[in-house]
Amino acid sequence: MQIHVYDTYVTAGDGRLMHFDVFTTERDDQQAIAYAKQWLASIGEADATVSSKECRFCHSQKAPADVIDSIKRDGYFIYKMEGCPA
Repeated sequence: MQIHVYDTYVTAGDGRLMHFDVFTTERDDQQAIAYAKQWLASIGEADATVSSKECRFCHSQKAPADVIDSIKRDGYFIYKMEGCPA
């Protein structure tokens, strides 16, 4: 399955920078931003600013089975990199 990756940088409430990717099956910038906001709300960062400036399409790639399962279940997958909670 081909997925689309949105590179995202968001400032958390405590000022730290969180870097994560939003993986989704549709190349839809507004939907990727909505998924980023949904995930941020789930970790207590609902007030973080997310727009096309912070969340940008990066590339498309094939995804492993666990990522595909998450996308089928939730519509998206978050790949956490820097500054994200465990």
